[in-house]
Amino acid sequence: MSKYSCFDVSIENSVAYITMNRPDKLNTMVKVFWKELPEIVNDIDRNAEARVLVLQAEGKHFSAGMDFGNFSDDGQSKDKEPARLREFFYNEILELQDTFSSLEDCRMPTIAAIQGACIGGAIDMVSACDMRYCDEDAFFKIAEVDIGIAPDVGTLQRLPSLMPIAAVRELAYTGRKFDASEAKNLGLINEVYSSKEDMLKQVKLKAEEIAKKSPLVTRVIKKQINYARDHSVKESLDYGAAWNSSLISRKDMKAALEAFFNKSEAEYDDIEKLRSFWEKDGLG
Repeated sequence: MSKYSCFDVSIENSVAYITMNRPDKLNTMVKVFWKELPEIVNDIDRNAEARVLVLQAEGKHFSAGMDFGNFSDDGQSKDKEPARLREFFYNEILELQDTFSSLEDCRMPTIAAIQGACIGGAIDMVSACDMRYCDEDAFFKIAEVDIGIAPDVGTLQRLPSLMPIAAVRELAYTGRKFDASEAKNLGLINEVYSSKEDMLKQVKLKAEEIAKKSPLVTRVIKKQINYARDHSVKESLDYGAAWNSSLISRKDMKAALEAFFNKSEAEYDDIEKLRSFWEKDGLG
């Protein structure tokens, strides 16, 4: 699984580790990055190769965000009609948004392990994860205002459900840097650890603990939490009733209860691999 240029991928104890591997470039997000990340996440998800996903990075810094080379103009737009160019750009942004939405939409719980800088597009990315942990040296910056653009791939849409909205406004308007302690106090970060090594150790333990639970149940939990964030309590209760009544497994419940009373560890089947309609008939 080393066919990617921006990532290393490994799977251990049902946990997939997706590691950004360009520390000399501060793990900036070059064009191929936006193609590779959803490919990796969707491949692991569709093939049910893991029960939890950990997003992490090599080097001193997690990610400095978007690579400025992505903004270069190759000259092809010079004589094109402005409205059509804007429509094209609109669709480009949607495609970039889908890259990070893959972390939110996949069936697995996702964890971001952050050290050093988490800037610009990196905040868009980690806000799409279910949980975020960092070391004491981590710092964060919604940097887009300083380069004349507004964040458009998730920060402004997801942070208001994670942090007080007044804080989101202030950090987005000013672009100021905030540290790990403030990020935890605001609710962005689950826990801060004394070092990168300790953080990665604790994230590994947390991921493996989750991976021991029923993957069908964690799938249902993730789906319901994401839905509740965007809907009313009444709508979410009805949605939760529908999901629980249709997908909760009696086999998994029995295994969980037996393990609880026997003080043992339950074993659960993996969720099914996903196949398209065409693949079922050998046409995919």
